[in-house]
Amino acid sequence: MEVPWLLVAHGSVTALVVVSFLCGQWPIFEGTFIQSINHFLTFGAYHYLLRLVQAVCGNGARDLVLGVEQYCCDRPNPFLQIFYVAIIGVTYFMIVQTSFEYIPGYYVSGWHRYLSVVAVAVGAVLFVLTSFSDPGTVTPDNVSQYVSAYPYDNIIFVEKECSTCKITRPARAKHCRICDKCVARFDHHCGWMNNCIGEKNTRYFVAFLVWHFLICVYGAVVLGFILAGELKERKVIYILTAYYGIDNSFWGLFPHVAQWLLAVHNTQILLSVFLAILALLLGGFCAYHAHLCLTNTTTNESFKWQDYIMWMKKENEEKVNAAALKASISSANSDAQKAPPSKWRAFFVRPRRLAVEPVVKNNIYNRGMIRNLCEVIVPLSERKSFSRRKSD
Repeated sequence: MEVPWLLVAHGSVTALVVVSFLCGQWPIFEGTFIQSINHFLTFGAYHYLLRLVQAVCGNGARDLVLGVEQYCCDRPNPFLQIFYVAIIGVTYFMIVQTSFEYIPGYYVSGWHRYLSVVAVAVGAVLFVLTSFSDPGTVTPDNVSQYVSAYPYDNIIFVEKECSTCKITRPARAKHCRICDKCVARFDHHCGWMNNCIGEKNTRYFVAFLVWHFLICVYGAVVLGFILAGELKERKVIYILTAYYGIDNSFWGLFPHVAQWLLAVHNTQILLSVFLAILALLLGGFCAYHAHLCLTNTTTNESFKWQDYIMWMKKENEEKVNAAALKASISSANSDAQKAPPSKWRAFFVRPRRLAVEPVVKNNIYNRGMIRNLCEVIVPLSERKSFSRRKSD
């Protein structure tokens, strides 16, 4: 029984491309070939495509491609929503067609058929809620309430007018250039949802991430139990050890068991690997957004804080360098009037370096994990006190 190396190579290349495309910009992959693949997929390939189109079809075709890019990236469009539905539909259809015949099995009971339908249905409901619910649009009618709901910290948020909406921009709000509206407690614009993630639908978005992470883990585990049940029912290990004389150890049996699984159940293996990779990616997103929720921070604010901290560090370093230069000039002038110091002493004595003042992130919106989580679950705009708030 030959190992289908073409199938193994296809699965490995697919996993590498998916991980590189989605995670290549993460700091952990900086300077690695995964970052290089990500740069090629997100920039290099498109750049070469534009040059090819221009060389073959002329500037008109190149402008057409740029127009399609502008529509896909700078305007609301349902492409990624359709892609999500296709991924969920095709994956579940393949599971039904290839794996439901093994349910119930040795380790898997029959109720998993119905539980899988419920799991996919709940995920679809969360997708619809996140995609089509109001993220918290700031309008002239509610701007005064939002201004009083979140105070300005005068660090990353200062009071100013939105140049597009011509209204006062509340703290933590941002004007989305894709949706062309100001969104309260703006987190980010999600192409998968074709909607902004803001004050009102962050709870749905986080629930969507968590639920799909659990679905992927659940699917990978159930498929793993199906494969384990097939090994048990068909007595593969017994046949290998009793009839073929294979050593009854992990390293002895593993190559032969893997060979049998790849030959007989390659679809289940590919599906389980695919779901496991998605679970790892979604797990990282879930952990990141859980941290944001518990600290009452948004993705937009985390980027603003990074820029602010980097700017302040550079400014503090410049102040320290200026003070050190001034001190060295004063020291040189005073030492010129004294006797020259010993060369040995000058060699071993290290110059004093002034300490750089640390930059502290002062998030005034962090009110403790419990209250932060309650603010995500029950947004301020849905509380009775919100309608009674007036700007000072």
